[in-house]
Amino acid sequence: MADLPEKMEEEGPVKEAAVIPDNVSVKFESRPNHKFGRLFCYNMQDKSVIFKPILNPFLMEIQFDIEFKESAPKYIQIIKSLLQAISKGKLKRGDKIPSINQLSEEYLLSRDTVEKAYKHLIKDGVLISVRGKGYFINRVDIETSLRILLVFNKISNYKKQIYNAFVENIGRNVNVDLHIHHSNTNIFKNLIKNSLGEYDYYVIMPHFYEKAEDAIETLKLIPAEKLILLDKDLELGSKKHSSVFQNFEKDIVSALNEAIDLLKVYQKLILIFPTIIRYPKEIIKGFRIFCIQHEFQHEIMYDFHENSVAVKDTAYVVIEENDLVNLIKKCREQQLVIGKDIGIISYNETPLKEILLDGITTISTDHEQMGRTAAELINENKRAIVKNPFTLIRRKSL
Repeated sequence: MADLPEKMEEEGPVKEAAVIPDNVSVKFESRPNHKFGRLFCYNMQDKSVIFKPILNPFLMEIQFDIEFKESAPKYIQIIKSLLQAISKGKLKRGDKIPSINQLSEEYLLSRDTVEKAYKHLIKDGVLISVRGKGYFINRVDIETSLRILLVFNKISNYKKQIYNAFVENIGRNVNVDLHIHHSNTNIFKNLIKNSLGEYDYYVIMPHFYEKAEDAIETLKLIPAEKLILLDKDLELGSKKHSSVFQNFEKDIVSALNEAIDLLKVYQKLILIFPTIIRYPKEIIKGFRIFCIQHEFQHEIMYDFHENSVAVKDTAYVVIEENDLVNLIKKCREQQLVIGKDIGIISYNETPLKEILLDGITTISTDHEQMGRTAAELINENKRAIVKNPFTLIRRKSL
């Protein structure tokens, strides 16, 4: 098309279609966010130009804004942006939205990315596709549900208490996906990298014993406002995440101090520390600090096997339940009275320990409170570092 002259004659809006002669060249110029574009008619014989305001066909569809972030899959961000536009009233039932090609061109996206987002929205009933017409808003009675990724290091009775309390207190219209990383950094890295941007919150137990630095770098990929560390806190540089945690070193010192009057009747304290199932070594450090402070003869015993021997006038602090069972069986075999000849303190409270042997003394964090607190942080959209309670529960085994 020839260059357009500076002066052009402007007429009123085109109201109906017209036959365009062969000697007339037509070009439409759209203007972003303008209701009317301009239709240029260039007469190649007399070189006259007329432009007519005309409804912009690219604005016949209702636009919605998308702010892309590198950390999230783009199709997820398209879905979220459209749902937010609906919830804010920008899109109404029956509104036409841009086609797959239009959206992909406007935001420089692949056609497959936009199509994947639209298919998800159609599946959920939010969009409807009308052949030959385009895509339209089908439902506006939607509530955008929170998606939460909950990642534990293992499954145990204690973790079940945390999970149940979390789910019961998180409220309605929330999807919670539970995954286990087994303290395997590679499993954890793959899980997080494949889920970035797909969840509103990431609630994670960061217990790692090998390649811990890699796990920390992976945690830094998660936006701080979406990250809640559970059971253990970590230093993540400048990232101001939330956490609900135990202080494994200080907690055991504090709890054993509560039992000092009972422990003084024993000649020796032994911590039975498991090797097959991993626990934070800060527990060992805290146990030693307590014993040194109170001048207790003490020992770290790694696992209590069936052929191990229970020592009279000794109080045992037992972490893992298999070791607890083996110790109780050995006491019966050696005819030692628990609570008199030997003392037992078990780590982590469970309902069973309340009734076993008329009650096993425990030192434990409040697992249910941990789950409730994490849920409250999300429900109230708060960021905080919360130390979870850790207490001694006195029973007949000590």
